[in-house]
Amino acid sequence: MSDFTSNFWAIYVAGLTLASIIACVILLWVSGTTKVAASADNTTGHVWDGDLREMNNPLPKWWVYLFIITVVFSLIYGVLYPMFGTYQGVLGWSSIGQHKAEVEKVEKAIAPIYAKFETMTPEQLAGDSGAMAIGERLFMNNCAQCHGSDARGARGFPNLTDSDWLWGGDPAVIKTTLTEGRIGVMPPMAAAVGTPEDVRNVAHYVLSLSATPHDPVRAVQGRTKFGACAACHGMDGKGNAAMGAPNLTDGTWLHGWGEEAIVRAVTNGFTNQMPAQAGKLNADQIQVLTSYVWGMSNKTTAAAAN
Repeated sequence: MSDFTSNFWAIYVAGLTLASIIACVILLWVSGTTKVAASADNTTGHVWDGDLREMNNPLPKWWVYLFIITVVFSLIYGVLYPMFGTYQGVLGWSSIGQHKAEVEKVEKAIAPIYAKFETMTPEQLAGDSGAMAIGERLFMNNCAQCHGSDARGARGFPNLTDSDWLWGGDPAVIKTTLTEGRIGVMPPMAAAVGTPEDVRNVAHYVLSLSATPHDPVRAVQGRTKFGACAACHGMDGKGNAAMGAPNLTDGTWLHGWGEEAIVRAVTNGFTNQMPAQAGKLNADQIQVLTSYVWGMSNKTTAAAAN
């Protein structure tokens, strides 16, 4: 792996690029100075299809000049821009710098739009039609890929329109989630629970916590084994928002409902990641997006704030 972080490949690419330019120059020189023996009728003696003869005509001047211009242009370009390995070029241009400049230009242009939202609370923003129109576009461009255009999520992706929150649904917590991202880990717990039958018993106990159809005999047997899960979900099964551990008593199932789904979760575990948005959105955009996400599950409160 170190080969990809050393200077070798930069030097290799730079050498290959320069060698290609030199080879082009040599090809032009050889083709312009080499004389091919031709017949009196200026043909080379090569014949195809019976009467198609190859003529010994030189390349058109404009074509040769075009090759020369290409070589000269490439050398000038290589001096001005980063073309030869780690050499940065006289102009100091880089794609990162270009992207940064364009982002700064856009942020400067949209700053007045967000300025009026700076003094508003998340609740007030959630009730402001202008802010929510912007929030909807931000959500569609950055969040809908996972949570869906209606924000109702899918298996493994939380529904943002209900009152069930893994890490907490306060505006400050949502803002932290958007800014820093989250990583939720459910470790494989089958070995800690016991035998495969114990795992199934625990599954029925978990189902019983939300009054979901279950086998009451298995649920009673699984209650004592649930202690292995209580470190995260609590003895009452109501979860722990500080760890992102779900509430098992509310009937909301992120990774599927039923005995088999719970057995699979306990046996295999899973890892969910919410990517950080701080690198994509600025502070003002995250503020508006926070209010939009919060407002989807608090429409009444948002309306009352305005």
